Amino acid sequence: ALPAGPRSLIEGWQKLQARVNSYPEPVRDMAGRGLQKVVDYQDLAYGAEYLNRLDRAVGLERAGRGHALSIAAAKHLANAMCYDDMIRVADLKTRSTRDRRVRREVGVAEGSVLQVTEYFHPRVEEFCGALPAGLGRYIESRPKLAAFIDRRINRGRRIRTDGMAGFSALWLIGGLRRWRRKLLRHQVERAHLERWYRLALDHAASDYALAVEILKCRRLIKGYSDTHVRAQSKFDRVLSGLPLLAGRPDAADWLRRLREAALKDEKGDMLDGALKTVASLDAGVPTLH
Repeated sequence: ALPAGPRSLIEGWQKLQARVNSYPEPVRDMAGRGLQKVVDYQDLAYGAEYLNRLDRAVGLERAGRGHALSIAAAKHLANAMCYDDMIRVADLKTRSTRDRRVRREVGVAEGSVLQVTEYFHPRVEEFCGALPAGLGRYIESRPKLAAFIDRRINRGRRIRTDGMAGFSALWLIGGLRRWRRKLLRHQVERAHLERWYRLALDHAASDYALAVEILKCRRLIKGYSDTHVRAQSKFDRVLSGLPLLAGRPDAADWLRRLREAALKDEKGDMLDGALKTVASLDAGVPTLH
């Protein structure tokens, strides 16, 4: 069934769907899910941007590969493009679907009063990320100014979204998504995404399996604020082992092991051990079987 809305938007959505349907059959399901996610996150133009990136992976496929590269790209590109920021968090917390879900989870009947208190703990990094890129960089490049702002905003806040004032504040923040492309956080995330994606696709010709594992490393990045910082640190540490694996026939297996170690251990001790093992490979440690 077609989504409801203005005719121009429906026609735009149909054009994007037609592009998905032109992909090889094994790729279509994941590409369709990814497209729906990024359009919901931003807009139709963002969906076209997603498919333009996905086209690059589809164009590198070769017979007999099972389209693993394209399927991984379809999934992890969508997740990377739909990063959590202040705008996203506020948007999700003010949707009517969330109110219904919360009522269902806590067992509150429709029509009964439900009081919801949201907890926010913004840092200066989130504040700067929600500003126009030039202004955000200006503040970040001046440690004293950034510290001054951080002292005034870096504390927990509880916002009642069942009241007009609290709901309106979050609704206005969520509405900033129309300007998201001009904000500092978007530019930072876009640059990071392009480095990761280019790194993966550059390996596709020489080591297809390794390229797929690089794409899957995006699983490491998740969350918001401090959680996001820790996740990105793990991501960077996992990929720091890539130069040591270059040219090995089991490089993909070793990168997968590094990623799994990072996912299993919150403190990072398992990842440290795995990285030390990778560093010792040139000393004669046997390959995986």
